[in-house]
Amino acid sequence: MPSLPLLLLLLLLWAVASRGFPAFSEAHLCDVEMVQRYLENYYSLKDESMLSQMMRGSGLVADKLKQMQQFFGLKVTGKSDPETLRVMVKPRCGVSDVAAGYTISPYYTHFGTWGKTNLTYRVINYTPDLPIPVVDLAFEKAFQVWSNVASLTFSRVSEGEADIMISFVSGDHYDNNPFDGPGEKLAHAFQPGPRLGGDIHFDEDERWTNNNEEFNLYYVAAHEVGHSLGLAHSPYIGSLMYPSYTKFTGEVMLSQFDIDVIQALYGPSLNPVQPTSPQIPQACDRRLTFDAVTTIRGDVMFFKDRFYLRKISFMREIELHYIATLWPHLPSRLDAAYEFTTEDEVRFFKGSRYWAVQGETPLAGYPRSIHHSFGFSRQVKHIDAAVYHEDTGKTYFFTDNMYWRYDEYQQSMDAGYPKFTAHDFPGIVRKVDAVFEKQGFFYFFHGAKQYKFNLQQKRIESYAKANRWFNC
Repeated sequence: MPSLPLLLLLLLLWAVASRGFPAFSEAHLCDVEMVQRYLENYYSLKDESMLSQMMRGSGLVADKLKQMQQFFGLKVTGKSDPETLRVMVKPRCGVSDVAAGYTISPYYTHFGTWGKTNLTYRVINYTPDLPIPVVDLAFEKAFQVWSNVASLTFSRVSEGEADIMISFVSGDHYDNNPFDGPGEKLAHAFQPGPRLGGDIHFDEDERWTNNNEEFNLYYVAAHEVGHSLGLAHSPYIGSLMYPSYTKFTGEVMLSQFDIDVIQALYGPSLNPVQPTSPQIPQACDRRLTFDAVTTIRGDVMFFKDRFYLRKISFMREIELHYIATLWPHLPSRLDAAYEFTTEDEVRFFKGSRYWAVQGETPLAGYPRSIHHSFGFSRQVKHIDAAVYHEDTGKTYFFTDNMYWRYDEYQQSMDAGYPKFTAHDFPGIVRKVDAVFEKQGFFYFFHGAKQYKFNLQQKRIESYAKANRWFNC
């Protein structure tokens, strides 16, 4: 392969001569090698330089990019646009997203099964990043994630050949899937079978932890065990088998997708109480409700359990992702959020505490107490909804059927509050789940409904489904 400077020069010359290659804009030529490596590793792009493909006029790269974009739910352009590159640079599992497997249904793919339900595993060596008992517990819990829902048992052995052999290795470790040092590939596993079948390898060049720093071993191990049992990658955000790593939030949960596939392969668990999984929000679900809603630098963000849905102001697409992707320090299942636009701050509430961020940057000194900062009495245990009205500099806090008004400039509650919400917002008689302001209107949410409230005329202008923002 030509050196990077030579490759870039040739690509620039080719772009000038051919009026551009559809898969790459000039602004992204520096990403050519990274894109090629990603598509080779995870989308079966043949091991040849993109330059040679371009010279032959091949559209294979654009086709592979489209395949990758479709898998991750991105806008399908066939080009290395910024959103595509953002996904490509995320740390992830080293297993291909398009490896050939068996189809259970149009949505479920697997790599085969063990043909038995009692499996053994052995830890060959240990990472120096964690104490040995911590590593052992991480693996025990990772296997338990799957045995809790499926008819599977796992026994640890200390010597000899086990069904699933676990090791920490670096670089090229002679399995035709070398690691790449700190960064992209975190671990990989092999499908059920003899020899390497079922084995799990972790990249020792990563820093493994038992918290939300760097890469949580328990979280990654639970994903890799899924591969060892025969599961392929899932395109659904919220699935444990989603290929990209997301900040560990203190719990590892299977999605209903994961549960359905593992039970189709091995049968359901014999436990009398079956674990349940929180549902991944579906934008066009007419029953969708929200924990909190706020504007953030022109976009509207809707929060539900561990996830957010973002309505980007200039696009039709809806972005769905974990809250921890942007703000790993925030809790899930938020109570309320509002944007203090004057200071470019967004404040998030849960219980009696709140956090503040600017963009994706957490502000120092948080979380803080709502009692100390805003002057709420101790009887107020949480906030149901909050919204800032930039024209007046006032923030409205809603709890049950009451509301408070806070002066952001005086940093004090206005006198005479709380008041009944229905007194100043006629028609808003139920508890407010979420609220945000846009173009002079307050949008109140209760259950699966929203109310557009005219602040000037003090009346409800219209009713709609809570998800009407999502072009459904």
